[in-house]
Amino acid sequence: MVSALDRKLLRNLRTLAGQGITIALVVAAGIATYVCLQGTWRSLIRSRDTYYEQNRFGDVFASVSRAPLSVADRVERIDGVALAYPRVTELVSLPFDDEPEPAAGQIIGLPTDGQQPPLNGVVLTNGRWPDPGHPEEVLLLTSFADARGIEPGDPLDAILNGSRRELSVVGTALAPEFVFAMEPGQAMPEPNKFAVIWMFEDAVRAAFQLEGAFTDVVVQLQPGASEAAVIDALDRMLEPYGGFGAVGRDLQSSNYFLTEEIDQLENMATVAPIIFLGVAAFLLNVVLARLIHLQRPQIAALKALGYDDRAIAFHFVKLVSVVVVLGAVIGVGLGAWLGQGMTEMYTEWFHFPSLTFYLDAKLAIVGILVSLVAALVGAGFAVRGILALPAAEAMRPPPPARYSRSLLERMGLMALFGTSARMVFREITRRPLRTALSALGISMAVAIMVAGRFGMDAFEHLIDVTFQTAMTEDLAVSFLHPTPERTVRELGHLPGVTRAEGMRFVPVRFSSGHRHRDSVIEGHPADLTLRTLYDIDGEIVHVPAEGVLLEGTLAEILGVGVGDTVSVQVREGQRGTHEVPVTGIVDTMYGLQGFMRIETLNRLLAEGRTVNYVVLDVDPAHMDDVRRRLRDMRGVHGIFQRTALIERVRAQTGQTWGAMTFILTLFAVTIAIGVVYNNARVALSMRSRDLASLRVLGFTRAEISAVLLGELAVQVLLAIPIGLWLGDLMAAAIMSGADPERYRMPVIISSQTYAFAAAVTMAAGLVSALLVRRKLDRLDLIGVLKTRE
Repeated sequence: MVSALDRKLLRNLRTLAGQGITIALVVAAGIATYVCLQGTWRSLIRSRDTYYEQNRFGDVFASVSRAPLSVADRVERIDGVALAYPRVTELVSLPFDDEPEPAAGQIIGLPTDGQQPPLNGVVLTNGRWPDPGHPEEVLLLTSFADARGIEPGDPLDAILNGSRRELSVVGTALAPEFVFAMEPGQAMPEPNKFAVIWMFEDAVRAAFQLEGAFTDVVVQLQPGASEAAVIDALDRMLEPYGGFGAVGRDLQSSNYFLTEEIDQLENMATVAPIIFLGVAAFLLNVVLARLIHLQRPQIAALKALGYDDRAIAFHFVKLVSVVVVLGAVIGVGLGAWLGQGMTEMYTEWFHFPSLTFYLDAKLAIVGILVSLVAALVGAGFAVRGILALPAAEAMRPPPPARYSRSLLERMGLMALFGTSARMVFREITRRPLRTALSALGISMAVAIMVAGRFGMDAFEHLIDVTFQTAMTEDLAVSFLHPTPERTVRELGHLPGVTRAEGMRFVPVRFSSGHRHRDSVIEGHPADLTLRTLYDIDGEIVHVPAEGVLLEGTLAEILGVGVGDTVSVQVREGQRGTHEVPVTGIVDTMYGLQGFMRIETLNRLLAEGRTVNYVVLDVDPAHMDDVRRRLRDMRGVHGIFQRTALIERVRAQTGQTWGAMTFILTLFAVTIAIGVVYNNARVALSMRSRDLASLRVLGFTRAEISAVLLGELAVQVLLAIPIGLWLGDLMAAAIMSGADPERYRMPVIISSQTYAFAAAVTMAAGLVSALLVRRKLDRLDLIGVLKTRE
């Protein structure tokens, strides 16, 4: 049998259907944000950890020019090393006759016994494993094969050590070291431009004259071993053989970029849900407290009829729970659906054997509990205040407050305004707390919209400064080895090339005391015009004629400042360690590098005037011809077109930021509409008797609408500037969680984002006003005025 209180609950749910649904949507937005972002983040971590463990991903990685295989036995005897796997890896190029430049590639040796490598296993995705009896058979990276439409059984031409070879692709594969497969030195991956080839190591050694030697070693550490100590010992051991510096898993290229994305997502998955759930909790508290306060006469009647406080309180607990549970069901389902979409998006860039969205039940429970507790707290305070009153007193309306004339009224200035405007002003000034809470609730919705969209603004700023202002060349050419400066002049004389400028990039290890960091020094000529160095504020920075200009975060890591000396250990050519004065520090948006004048850098290296990177300004009509000529030049490692790079950056980073921006903005708009509408409906319910009285006294519908909706308009207008300011703070909070060693984007918020947030809020106010106006037009004057005194 349905109790009287349960029948009342059903009537309340029908009566408050509109408000209940909007409150449920606010709850849903907060929970969906939490489930979507946290679920996607945890899915990436789960897939990464499982993949690494199952395929024995190494802990430390080191490359050398050439080292005898006997050295690998010594590596394995280093304290803390459990297993050392020496192998051969070399850079190759893959020419395609119908394209102006070859694809870049890396060839990796497989054990000749046909077994899996002991570390960094290879996962076959299609085809079969190569036959040891056929050295031309190879495995090809799945992403490259898919981008090129290459199937098992297809031939593949490759340039191995200057000789063109026809290989036979018998299978496609993935590996944990290539989850994020990108050509060395590139800013973004391009699946059809970078290949990984696995070939039996004897065949690779024969092609590159590396018999009895290795060029790469992967190390597995013992439990509890010191990674730093192993790296130091490994560097000392490999230095005589041309070691390029060992790195831990955290700095391994693929894992570095994967971790960067995971950390960025973790930051968003932590800060954004806290903001959303916090705002949702605040709004639930305020709105539900007001809704329950409107039922003061009903609560008093229930007390008078014999219902005890516990039964009445439990009734409202059920009312609140129904609304929250409805929002929770919508939020969990929507969050899981959006999370699946985000996870699927990541499969385009991160290549796992399996990457699926994982919904942890704990996520849903936490989100539901946060919303439920906030709702119950808000309802509890309201109910407790009413239950504390005697039934007879609670059945009467609250006694009118004592008011005094405002300063404007005493000055006679209010006479300048109409009757409706004066009523609006008096209501706002006499109930400032209610007005402030209403405006604060709306401002939080505005702030969420700003914070939700600022990511795309920051991304567009990064694109503009880095790839359109700082980089103005059309093509960039990298060389396998340093080449004489005359190469720059030769490229400048190619038909269609209007300007050529050479640069020098040198891998180094910066050290200061016990602190060190592997990095690179960029050598800039004094008259460099196609590349410009900008700081994080967009100001041009000139590379000093002497010494090194360090990136700000790198200088902090090393603990050095202007005037100090930093140790520079060169990791190529004649190598050597040099003490170089720090003559400047510049804060940039990404990277941890140093900058020197190319003349100073050449002098430091004692190698003459050389370059290994040339930027070109090219007549668009000759672009294809220039690219073909560059492809046929000896020693060219890569050809990069700036416009193609921008497209790739937009395709990957823009897609990720765009998806998160869309999700956060969608939920922010939902919250904005829910807040404004509920404020309007609660205001109508609280003032319906006053407005009806005005109608009886002769006020028109338009005049009483102006009274109520004028208050709403003031709340919205007060909320917008506050919300824009809070949005700045939220955006700064989100960016504060970013790792400064990876990127340091300023909090850039465009005028379009501010305008969007303000426009949506005003639109929500307008829609709410129209809905409330309909209610006002249907106001039952007789019924409302029957309120008991």
